[in-house]
Amino acid sequence: MSKYKHLFFDLDRTLWDFDTNSNRALNEIYETFNLKAEGVRDFEEFSVQYQAINEKLWGWYRMGNIKKDELRKRRFTEALAYFGCHDTALGIDLEENYIKISPYQTTLMPHAIETLEYLTEKYVLHIITNGFEEVQEIKMRQSGLQPFFEHMITSERARARKPDPVVFNLACNLANTRPSESLMIGDDLSADIDGAQKVSMDQVYYNPEGVQHDRAGITFEIKGLEELKKIL
Repeated sequence: MSKYKHLFFDLDRTLWDFDTNSNRALNEIYETFNLKAEGVRDFEEFSVQYQAINEKLWGWYRMGNIKKDELRKRRFTEALAYFGCHDTALGIDLEENYIKISPYQTTLMPHAIETLEYLTEKYVLHIITNGFEEVQEIKMRQSGLQPFFEHMITSERARARKPDPVVFNLACNLANTRPSESLMIGDDLSADIDGAQKVSMDQVYYNPEGVQHDRAGITFEIKGLEELKKIL
């Protein structure tokens, strides 16, 4: 019998296909706002630049170096500036529309639903995410994930961000469980795996691309969510 009673999942890029969904939302705003006329000559290049800037700013946000409002204000403005378009108002318009469109996309990672259907019969499931609360709630509801999970713990609710132990301790308290009987499943070595290790919680590193790493001490590593059925 498994020693685990509670499973904690990351959301973006673990269950919700962030890259596919984000790219669709970006393509919609690229066309809607006719960004080619603003000097953004190629959608694919725009998407690449936006994603790189977004990842950089999210890294700063996770470290506590910038706040939510600054992240949202800067990511599209800086992406436009890369193409020589220094229109702050347009950047804010893009941000507002992206936030309206992106969380309503519904593509999930392969085998997400069938795996959750299997796991929910045996374990209590929860989400731990650094994403913004109002956005993550929409993603969960629209994509059909919400019924599988008892709690969603966000960085805003915890007032801390993964891998801070505060987030994981709050999650265990809300679930009325201990790290020793819990398992964290996520795609981010720093946020998910390091964070769980800091509170002595076992982890599953979801690594669909087979990224090479030298991280020691990971409890399990998988390339597909369906592999959780063999572990659990």
